[in-house]
Amino acid sequence: QVQLQESGPGLVKPSQTLSLTCTVSGGSITTNYYYWTWIRQPPGKGLEWIGDIDYSGSTYYSPSLKSRTSISRDTSKNQFTLQLSSVTPEDTAVYYCARWTSEKNAYDYWGQGTQVTVSS
Repeated sequence: QVQLQESGPGLVKPSQTLSLTCTVSGGSITTNYYYWTWIRQPPGKGLEWIGDIDYSGSTYYSPSLKSRTSISRDTSKNQFTLQLSSVTPEDTAVYYCARWTSEKNAYDYWGQGTQVTVSS
């Protein structure tokens, strides 16, 4: 059973960088052909895709967030990390990590989500 767990600060000040880590257990982040994803949900809004890092380490970002986003991984710890720079209160959201599988063309595992609030 694959499990994903987000971790990181729940409060970030405006203009700073938001940094979250997703720790994966029960499966390797280098296994073909999975994509490891960051998704967020602002209060009262729908889910927003932020970006992916795939099994080979290639990254893909939402065009609207690309200039501020970096996703990386640590294969030795089986973790992948989101960094979102120059945050504003509009980046306040519940942040989720998830796994996408081409076999099902769907997200099959999700973390529980972590609330991040941007406020001074």
